[in-house]
Amino acid sequence: MFVRAKSSGKYQYLQVVENQRVDGRVKQRVIATLGRLDVLQQQGQIDALVSSCARFCDQIAIVEAHREGRTEPAQQVSIGPPLVFERLWRELGFPQIFQKLLQGRHYEFDVERAVFLTTLHRLFPSGSDRAAERWRRDYAINGVAELELHHLYRAMAWLGEPLPDDEQRHATPFAPRCTKDLIEEALFDRRRDMFSDLAVVLFDTTSIYFEGEGGETIGQFGYSKDHRSDCKQLVMAAILDGSGRPICCEIWPGNTTDVKTLVPVIDRLKHRFRIGRVIIVADRGMISQETLEKLRDPSRRVNYILGARLRSTKEVREQVLSHPGRYHEVYGPRSKSKDPSPLKVKNVIIEGRRYVVCLNTEQARKDAADREALIRALEDKVRESPKTLVGNKGYRKFLKLTGEQYELDYEKAKDDARFDGKWVLNTDLESPAGEVALTYKDLWMVETVFRSAKSILETRPIYHKRDETIRGHVFCSFLALVLLKELFARLDARGWHDVEWQRLKDDLEQLQEITVINAGRSFVIRSDLRGDAGKAIQAAGVALGPVVRLLDIPPPSTSE
Repeated sequence: MFVRAKSSGKYQYLQVVENQRVDGRVKQRVIATLGRLDVLQQQGQIDALVSSCARFCDQIAIVEAHREGRTEPAQQVSIGPPLVFERLWRELGFPQIFQKLLQGRHYEFDVERAVFLTTLHRLFPSGSDRAAERWRRDYAINGVAELELHHLYRAMAWLGEPLPDDEQRHATPFAPRCTKDLIEEALFDRRRDMFSDLAVVLFDTTSIYFEGEGGETIGQFGYSKDHRSDCKQLVMAAILDGSGRPICCEIWPGNTTDVKTLVPVIDRLKHRFRIGRVIIVADRGMISQETLEKLRDPSRRVNYILGARLRSTKEVREQVLSHPGRYHEVYGPRSKSKDPSPLKVKNVIIEGRRYVVCLNTEQARKDAADREALIRALEDKVRESPKTLVGNKGYRKFLKLTGEQYELDYEKAKDDARFDGKWVLNTDLESPAGEVALTYKDLWMVETVFRSAKSILETRPIYHKRDETIRGHVFCSFLALVLLKELFARLDARGWHDVEWQRLKDDLEQLQEITVINAGRSFVIRSDLRGDAGKAIQAAGVALGPVVRLLDIPPPSTSE
């Protein structure tokens, strides 16, 4: 049965029509003619009729009553984040991994649920585990209602718990093998076919400082990339495959230097994940000459692509950048904003050492414009009070002292132009220069991961006092990155490349279920999808239920 508009002369008439099957064919029978469409619209009779009919439809009636404030609200919870990330969590196999590892461990609470809650919390408001225990009350997360704060602490301790001595083979000198390592290895085995290039390993480190004392041994004073040398810290390394999927994370005491970690980590990677040959992609500052010699050992079967330091490395500054040779174009000028950045490359060989010089012409123009603007500003300021400029690092590099007077050093400015838009790589690979450059650019994905870990996922604050719980706390941030990468890989596969995480996060949190009471019965109303939430729901493969559902059915009345 349906309503249609039937034309008759210059007017249209609204009719209620029913479909009937007669002799195997569908025929329409007019049940009633409601009147001229224009007259009904002018008099508002259509709205009145629809509203009257809606009284006999529970879903529409409840939605209308809620909008008009005639229902009694009982509860409101966000369902978007749990729907999407619970599905990804299960499809990646985490429940099965945890079930296997927890065999024989008799916890009185659901450890897997505690870890999932903490991981999901990292993706949204984040913060301490104490905050996660309170935060979960506003979200419809399965199986977490009975969890208390001490359960979260115990789950974190289990993740960071060292394995028995007979399972410590191939541990690094800086940290023991822990439960988290078994989870990483099991996850890798389940996803092995998804990794596009197991040979390429992207490697970078960051430091995370503590609000408290920093555990028993992990928290140490060291070089802080957060510029918080007053705080104890730990060092975290993220290892990704060639497509940017997180493989594992390493956690070391805060006084461990980058140059000491690479060789033990690579050796351990090859054993843990059964990788034959490794191409390590890293920043040159992480690797000493001694480390480089170890990587070149043929028995190790390791190749490398290292970012060279343009200004501080004499060979690069004086020989590589001035070496003659033609550039080969990898990507031309952009015609659209989403096109790859322009890129040109050339090979340079210095005494058997291979360098790849990379040039981004778009960035070169920007560097030149920025320097020109800086010179103009300096020309004005140097006449007024040049000594006040010395403390500014950006200004100071273009100043020189003549007698007792500071003046502009135009030769330095001219020399600085040699670096515009350029970056240099040192590699032992025989691959084409363009391929080497693009592989190195993937290292920037690791930098993005760390920006996520420190801002989007906010690993801090860490208040834990034991090394085990600290390792577990940081590992949950790594698990959050695994889920986030999985979601965006699925969005990209559907062609949705413009989804921005902060906006998506807000849209998912706006997807809510409101429990209302109407006429003595409880109903659950789901809010509308907003923004990019629908894309995330589809990418995760989640099927949303009805907009309105009856929560409970009252027992039938009985007469005395």
